[in-house]
Amino acid sequence: MSRVAWGALLACGLSSAGGAEPLTLDEALATVSAAHPDRRVAESELALSRADREQAASRQDFSLFLDGSLRNGRRPDGDWKPDNVGRIVARKPLLDFGRSNQAIAAADQEIAARQAALMNVENLRRIDIMARYFDVLLADMQYAADNEFMAVAYVSWDNASDRLEVGQISQPELLRLEADYQDIRERRNASLQRMRSTRQKLAHAILRPDELPAELVVPALKDNARPVPAYDALLAWIMKKNPRVLALQAQVAAADARLAAVRAERNPALDAEVIGGGYSRESTTRDELSAGLVFNIPLYQGRRVDARVASVLAQKERSAAELDKLKLDLADTLLATLQEIEWLRGSSRAAADKQIEYRDWALERARAEYELELKTNLGASMAETQMAQLRRKQVEYRLALALARLEALSGGSLPPVEGAQE
Repeated sequence: MSRVAWGALLACGLSSAGGAEPLTLDEALATVSAAHPDRRVAESELALSRADREQAASRQDFSLFLDGSLRNGRRPDGDWKPDNVGRIVARKPLLDFGRSNQAIAAADQEIAARQAALMNVENLRRIDIMARYFDVLLADMQYAADNEFMAVAYVSWDNASDRLEVGQISQPELLRLEADYQDIRERRNASLQRMRSTRQKLAHAILRPDELPAELVVPALKDNARPVPAYDALLAWIMKKNPRVLALQAQVAAADARLAAVRAERNPALDAEVIGGGYSRESTTRDELSAGLVFNIPLYQGRRVDARVASVLAQKERSAAELDKLKLDLADTLLATLQEIEWLRGSSRAAADKQIEYRDWALERARAEYELELKTNLGASMAETQMAQLRRKQVEYRLALALARLEALSGGSLPPVEGAQE
């Protein structure tokens, strides 16, 4: 079966893939700020916290309203007379002894928490896009290798059919070769499906569901060689910079401010008030224009304040517990990530490089033997070489993702490494 036929089948499998220009990793990562559902959820929560802040600040706003009543009153002479009242009231809160200020402070901390959560979403989106991009590249390489293996298996089976006719092999041997071919063909078809599915996942990740990328540019990944700080230095940095840590710390601070605001409900309140009124019945006790101070001193509020205090305290305890748990998880995640980076840069890279070196030598030998018509294993050697290259790419892509996770844990940037060159 010719390579032209396999190429046609591959084109058919990706017939829905659009876009003439190859997609680069930088172009894919540029879509991090696109209106992806995950980002929209985080932005809506940030907008909600900002609205809560405006609501808290509005407690000190000037208010103007119309106050009136329509009524009749009976006079001492027995006649019923209208006693209508119309007033315009202007009121401005002067002092509430901590209610508004603490509510605003709590809202500000909630905004900070939502901003940190949005940053975390962006970091996760960046890692997801990178992972989906690498999945497509690896799926293409796997398909190429499996396609080569299948071609070799088909040729072996096809040649065996001719040999069976002249009695050079037995029927069971032919069945074994056919079974091997069918197994490899199944694996190859699964690889073809992964090429399509990985492209769809990438298209969804970059928010282009109707534009499946047909061709991707292999990234250079120069950052894979950058130095990484030691565990202790990086752990201290993460505890200060990690967006999830910052979000939970802000939520704890918001709970403290909210607690102070609730407790301030027991404090007095002082407002300035100006009233202009009109009355259908004249009276010496009524003023057409008045101004004054209005104060409110709570004497008894039942258990309303105590209940709200208990609720806020419970919320604060939950946030504090989540923060402590997160710090433990981050320490474990950091150690595992650094160990993965060390392993990938060390033995994993070395093993993959040596495998490529051996497979290159084996391919050259197979090519020489093929040209001398000594053996026909050139196709298998080519496929094994592709598998060795695939293994090397897997190492580099895993390393790039590990470094991206490390950067995300650090809030977007790693601390400087002592002695490292710029």
